[in-house]
Amino acid sequence: MKKYLFIAFLLCTTFGAFAQKFAYVDTEYILKHMPEYKSALSQLEVASKQWQQQVDQNFGEIDRMYKAYQADQVLLTDDMRKRRENEIIEKEKAAKEFQRQKFGPDGDLFQSRTKLIKPIQEKVADVIKQIAKAKYLDFIFDKSSEATMMIYASSSYDVSNDVIVKLGYKPGTVNN
Repeated sequence: MKKYLFIAFLLCTTFGAFAQKFAYVDTEYILKHMPEYKSALSQLEVASKQWQQQVDQNFGEIDRMYKAYQADQVLLTDDMRKRRENEIIEKEKAAKEFQRQKFGPDGDLFQSRTKLIKPIQEKVADVIKQIAKAKYLDFIFDKSSEATMMIYASSSYDVSNDVIVKLGYKPGTVNN
């Protein structure tokens, strides 16, 4: 009987040793608890509102210029008409450029967001990594992202080099 119990014990511990441990976090929930994140968001909101007011003001001025041009158009000479049209076009180009500089993909808002939020996200990621190692977790997923995103993975489960070798290439040599 002791022999059977011992074998059962060994089987249970062996299968348990090969089990992967998963966990998840809700980074949105975590970030909402951090005062520095709330502060960064409020700074971004203030800057965004200021820039949006300036954009609205610029386009409002263009609209006024265009309405004034339409009202005066019959009284203007061809030369004066072309000059006013060019003024409106130049003003519109400047307004669009300002809008792109502030809200575009490489704009001030995006850069400010990166500067303020990235250190906070890195801090959270470091703590998640520490917890994963302390609790012997192999994978941690983020439940708050739209697509399930892996935040931490034990490098022992990375089979990328095996795939590269199987494809006939040498790991570590990247072709440009």
